[in-house]
Amino acid sequence: MLTNSKITKSISSDHDVSLIKNIISILFFSVLTGISAGLKIEIGAIPITMQTLIVLLSGAYLGSKKGAISQLTYLTIGITGIPWFTRGGGLAYILSPTFGYLLGFIPAAYIVGMLIKENKNSLSIIKSFIAGNFFIYSFGILWLLRTFSLSQTLTIGLYPFILGDILKIFLAIIILKNIKHEK
Repeated sequence: MLTNSKITKSISSDHDVSLIKNIISILFFSVLTGISAGLKIEIGAIPITMQTLIVLLSGAYLGSKKGAISQLTYLTIGITGIPWFTRGGGLAYILSPTFGYLLGFIPAAYIVGMLIKENKNSLSIIKSFIAGNFFIYSFGILWLLRTFSLSQTLTIGLYPFILGDILKIFLAIIILKNIKHEK
């Protein structure tokens, strides 16, 4: 026979397990974002990295709020001094030309999670990933415009990344479909 105290303890225990799973998932994607920053090709002021792939997946897999929190966690830990941004870490990294892109990770993960929640077919996933990239590019380009002209900004901060980001979108779809089947 179940008593009120056993039911309450069971509900509390389930809540604790869920909370722990959420924290682990958020930290997992934060760490993956940090690791993916190290997978880079230096091409100038802004390197090519695998971070955007992880940002898109964080929103798609974790959902809007947890995806955004995972990217906020990544950013916060990097600003506190952990050198897991593309070229280091710490508070001074705010002055880096790449910092705007990092700021864009948070709304990008959120919008991807929000849009995918509504519709999970391949076309909708592609559209949500494009929207996520739009936020990353927007924040990055606006940040670069503090230092460079519009023409320079587009040349160093947008054009070199379009083809790679299209490929990362399709890779993210493949990964997401395989992750969803395993759940």
